[in-house]
Amino acid sequence: MLACNTSALTCCGSSHRVQVEFYVNENTFKERLKLFFIKNQRSSLRIRLFNFALKILTCALYILRVSLDNPKEVHSSSSSPLLQVTVALISFLETILITYLSYKGNIWEQFFQISFILEMINTVPFIITIFWPPLRNIFVPVFLNCWLAKGALENMINDFHRAIQRTHSAMFNQVFILICTLLCLVFTGACGIQHLERAGKNLSLFDSFYFCIVTFSTVGYGDVTPQIWPSQLLVVILICVALVVLPLQFEELAYLWMESQKLGGNYSRHRAQTEKHVVLCVSSLKIDLLMDFLNEFYAHPRLQDYYVVILCPTEIDIQVRRILQIPLWSQRVIYLQGSALKDQDLMRAKMDDAEACFILSSRNEVDRTAADHQTILRAWAAKDFAPNCPLYVQILKPENKFHVKFADHVVCEEEFKYAMLALNCVCPATSTLVTLLVHTSRGQEGQLSPEQWQKMYGRCSGNEVYHIRLADSKFFGEYDGKSFTYASFHAHKKYGVCLIGVKREDNKSILLNPGPRHIMAASDTCYYINITKEENSAFIFKQEEKNSKGLPGTGLYDAPSRLPVHSIIASMGTVAIDLQHPDPPEESSKLAVPAENGAGSRRPSIAPVLEIADSTAILPCDLLSDQSEDETNQSDEEGSVGFVKGYPPNSPYIGSSPTLCHLLPQKAPFCCLRLDKGCTHNSFEDAKAYGFRNKLIIVSAETAGNGLYNFIVPLRAYYRPRKELNPIVLLLDYPLDNLLQCGIIYADNLVVVDKESTMSAEEDYMADAKTIVNVQTMFRLFPSLSIITELTHPSNMRFMQFRAKDCYSLALSKLEKIERDKGSNLAFMFRLPFAAGRVFSISMLDTLLYQSFVKDFVIAIMRLLLGLDTTPGSGYLCVMKITEEDLWIRTYGRLFQKFCSSSAEIPIGIYRTESHMFSTSESQVSVNVDQGEELRERGDSWKKKAQRNSTTSDQSDHPLLRKKSMQWARRLSRKSNKPGSRAERISQQRHNLYRRSERQELSELVKNRMKHLGLPTVGYDEMNDHQNTLSYVLINPPPDTMLELNDIVYIIRPDPLAHMPEDSQVGPAHSTRIQQDFGAETRDETHL
Repeated sequence: MLACNTSALTCCGSSHRVQVEFYVNENTFKERLKLFFIKNQRSSLRIRLFNFALKILTCALYILRVSLDNPKEVHSSSSSPLLQVTVALISFLETILITYLSYKGNIWEQFFQISFILEMINTVPFIITIFWPPLRNIFVPVFLNCWLAKGALENMINDFHRAIQRTHSAMFNQVFILICTLLCLVFTGACGIQHLERAGKNLSLFDSFYFCIVTFSTVGYGDVTPQIWPSQLLVVILICVALVVLPLQFEELAYLWMESQKLGGNYSRHRAQTEKHVVLCVSSLKIDLLMDFLNEFYAHPRLQDYYVVILCPTEIDIQVRRILQIPLWSQRVIYLQGSALKDQDLMRAKMDDAEACFILSSRNEVDRTAADHQTILRAWAAKDFAPNCPLYVQILKPENKFHVKFADHVVCEEEFKYAMLALNCVCPATSTLVTLLVHTSRGQEGQLSPEQWQKMYGRCSGNEVYHIRLADSKFFGEYDGKSFTYASFHAHKKYGVCLIGVKREDNKSILLNPGPRHIMAASDTCYYINITKEENSAFIFKQEEKNSKGLPGTGLYDAPSRLPVHSIIASMGTVAIDLQHPDPPEESSKLAVPAENGAGSRRPSIAPVLEIADSTAILPCDLLSDQSEDETNQSDEEGSVGFVKGYPPNSPYIGSSPTLCHLLPQKAPFCCLRLDKGCTHNSFEDAKAYGFRNKLIIVSAETAGNGLYNFIVPLRAYYRPRKELNPIVLLLDYPLDNLLQCGIIYADNLVVVDKESTMSAEEDYMADAKTIVNVQTMFRLFPSLSIITELTHPSNMRFMQFRAKDCYSLALSKLEKIERDKGSNLAFMFRLPFAAGRVFSISMLDTLLYQSFVKDFVIAIMRLLLGLDTTPGSGYLCVMKITEEDLWIRTYGRLFQKFCSSSAEIPIGIYRTESHMFSTSESQVSVNVDQGEELRERGDSWKKKAQRNSTTSDQSDHPLLRKKSMQWARRLSRKSNKPGSRAERISQQRHNLYRRSERQELSELVKNRMKHLGLPTVGYDEMNDHQNTLSYVLINPPPDTMLELNDIVYIIRPDPLAHMPEDSQVGPAHSTRIQQDFGAETRDETHL
């Protein structure tokens, strides 16, 4: 509302003051009336409410007069009811006043409005009766005021919502108009027929109402009908009007309903205040993204009562609509079409009442920077609208991460992607290890399979990271005042849980394996790996009978004990832990240091883990003191490049964590960075000429983006021994000539990053087509090369290292479908390339963001594990290979003790490689299997095989199991002919000859290209086909798991810089080197 304001203006250069009045046009009487009756929302609302009450009153007076009137009596000089005349006079004056105030220059437009005509019909006759008494007996059709009341009610509701500053949906308006139209038609018909039938059968008002209801409902009993032609004509007119008006109303209502279905409606304020919900903001919703989110989000028991409100600017997809119509999701998922940048849409989603808001980026966009910009704006809009709502943001490029630093949890895709690719080169299958840790599973995958490796792999995949306060824990409560290493070892020996980290109450930083010098306190928060969290575990204490009878107890590792995970209660997801030795022995005879005169046949023992750290018992792991060794090694080689330790002075983007790395002492010239072209400093044009001591790591990427920083840093971290640093070659394109020149035959790993330009395709799942085919080509040309690939869609992992006639792969495909039908979130885990860590999809890490809603620590732990963040005192991930000299340790539990007692390292899993017979993998098989027969045979035979395998659980590496593996593969792939037929043997021999000739042909092709480029072919001759092995990851295996040759153990090694001795012999050298390292920070540029 504009108020009448005055202002005094002082004229410059003169002493006269002139007062100017503004808005003088509103001082007139007409403008003030217009302001009160029309412009002002609140006053006009009162006027419309008064007008509506008048119309309803006139209709009620008409009904009262009809019910009291007797048409058979003759009234010669009856007076008109005074109340009706008064109401008519007031309505007439109000109509004239409103018409005058609304006049805009065309008087006829005002007079010919339907509302004005109806007002005149219903009011003028009553006014005339004041001056002409004979007309007082006339029945004026005042019932037509119901249409004026309908219009007044609609305007009143609109003014009401404007006055309270709230909007109502178009669907509500249309339903309201439809109901009012039906009521007005029925009321007009009933009163009109009764009024006209006064000259005929004289129907009562109730009979007329009954007739209208029966007629409009198309029933038509015929017991009550109008008798004279005027009333019959009125019925015809009403039916025609209804046939025109009602279909239009229903059509508009149906259109609005369809549009509301597209928009998704609203999430009511009442529901938002009484229920818990989270908001998912995405630019486009795909079926895979939706199912991954719903399966992972609702996998947690305490989230079952939550609702998910999806806010997406695009129209809902047909597949998504079908999914949301499933009863499992229809009651818990609400789709709203709208933009997160509009406050109206955020209000519809009730963002201010939400428990959390997940903002995901569209990784399928060609321009990933533009996708990040959209995510940033959505995050800003959500924070501005609901500052108290926790934000969980996914960003694609690391340089855009600092824009959303205010969010509670941020996951940068390229940071995690390149870090996992880098660690895959030095710690095999790190991507598989991390993926299994962040997925929710109960470890029930593959338990019906006769394959022992699938049982162990599936059971160990159920391990996740949990946390609990030490004072509240039964796992770790007894270790208050003990060292971290002591608590970790004994908790694993006693309960089968792996304590990996801790956080002080007065410190916000999580420390992975802080080492034996960290003393556990009751207020510490413990982070551990287990099948389920401690709150879902039941403790069953069992004492051996021989102990109760007084027999001497033996060591824990005398014989394979019952696995703690064997007593999983699958129905409730709880773990019952059998504690056969509730009190850990302080010193076991087999773990004590053997005496010098001990028996020669006695197995070597392992030193016990001390409760309090002894500095003399822990081997020094100060990596800054290896200068002498490196300098000696460097002096033996001419032309070797030296390294210094320091922090990279120039970070490629804001927000990267500083990491102490191996750096070149001087900046390398830019011309020397081209491997295939010589320069003035050297004339080398291929990898062979450089004479690298270690094997290469080749990275094939589309562009050298900022994300590569997170690939290089873990490979150049200060805790990596200098003699193990692998040269890194960046390959921006991979035709055969470039691959040979960059030294692919001397490479240990080839890392293929998914191309950004191919991520957008007409068919979503074709985004990986180019990457898959190129990797398959390199796999055929260089079969022994370790190729690590990143894909967009996890379902495309089945095409990696594809063999069309591999019956074992077909059997694994069927196993994947079985696990998917059971509702597993890890159905793809049994694919051999994924299990071996050769391929992963970054979309699998979306669960990392979803899990952070329940586990707010999971992102921080994964960043520490991957080396993205470095916290002083926190350990790092590395591996150790089991050789023949290490097999005396025998079991994983004894290995755990060996690590804890000697070097204070914490093992968390095993990467195991087994030989597997694929000799018949290329035979012709048929995969048309009858489902019923498959289920029946699987149910019978798998039970028998499972029973046999349970008795020989530790003999999985023998040829007998390999034979069972092939039988299982043939059963699932269902060969049509008899396995021993002569025709098949001949076909197999012919196929082997064909395969050898194809292998020779590819070998000749590569050798010819190498000769053409002037490269030696010696290295290529040594490349053999290692396709008869399979590898998999065992996370936190049971203590009595037997170690095998070539097992690679994942260990978390304590930070070597955490407890450096101040007074030591190498102190001066350390101080000199530290000064040199920090001096490197002041340089302008440093190349890793």
